[in-house]
Amino acid sequence: MKVLITGAEGQLGRALVQCAPAHVTIAALGSIALNITDADSVAKAFADHAPAVVINAAAFTAVDLAETEPERAFSINQAGVALLAHAAQTAGARLVHVSTDFVFGESDAVPRKPSDYPAPMSIYGASKLAGEAAAGPDALIVRTAWVYAANGQNFVNTMLRLMRERDEVRVVADQVGTPSWASSLAEAIWALTLQGKVGIFHYTDSGVASWYDFAVAIQEEALELGFLDRAVPIVPITTADYPMPAKRPAFSVLDKTETWKALGGIAPHWRVQLRRMLKELVDHG
Repeated sequence: MKVLITGAEGQLGRALVQCAPAHVTIAALGSIALNITDADSVAKAFADHAPAVVINAAAFTAVDLAETEPERAFSINQAGVALLAHAAQTAGARLVHVSTDFVFGESDAVPRKPSDYPAPMSIYGASKLAGEAAAGPDALIVRTAWVYAANGQNFVNTMLRLMRERDEVRVVADQVGTPSWASSLAEAIWALTLQGKVGIFHYTDSGVASWYDFAVAIQEEALELGFLDRAVPIVPITTADYPMPAKRPAFSVLDKTETWKALGGIAPHWRVQLRRMLKELVDHG
């Protein structure tokens, strides 16, 4: 089976390549080789690689920047997805699209099901919701949250840098969600893809945490592995103490019940996966 992976230079794209099943032939294209917002670029990719499946890991993920650059966010997160969906339909290929918890708004501290009504609070969330619609009813859509990996710009790498550079780190404690290691997300996407699933599925690692809890765990695990040589105070703050351009839900946990049924078991706890990711960093220097 031939699979085209878009956004191959990102943290999820790399994880999808690393976790790919042995029997799958991959064409992994970054944004230079495949600009999903350009119809000619998309057509060329399909002509060159004739994929049976397209996994779209390309996205505009700068949540706050999207507030001032909505055209760019919608161009990538909606229009680009529409081009991929049209090309896939024309070629008889399946589309797998990655979305986000930010399609939802506030909730009463209840994990969101795939069937729950979306109400995005930000331009980013609105653009990703529009992308889900553009993917079409025959696509597999996997919503996720708080993705991190050894490579790329993400919360874990930012915290590790700040913990080395500063004498104190201040982290929001009143936003709750679930961290997701890109490698475990990639494995779930592959499993759902190979099962031929269609529709919306949710995937994160297990458990819940605030950003503050996540930061505390990062420091503790990094110290245990010798990746940090000192501990610094981590100070919990509120969202109001650290205002950002884009609004974020206070509780943003996804209900993974149906996904875990499909995968044959629950995902590992987020702290276990964090430890695995940090061990990977240590092992690779």
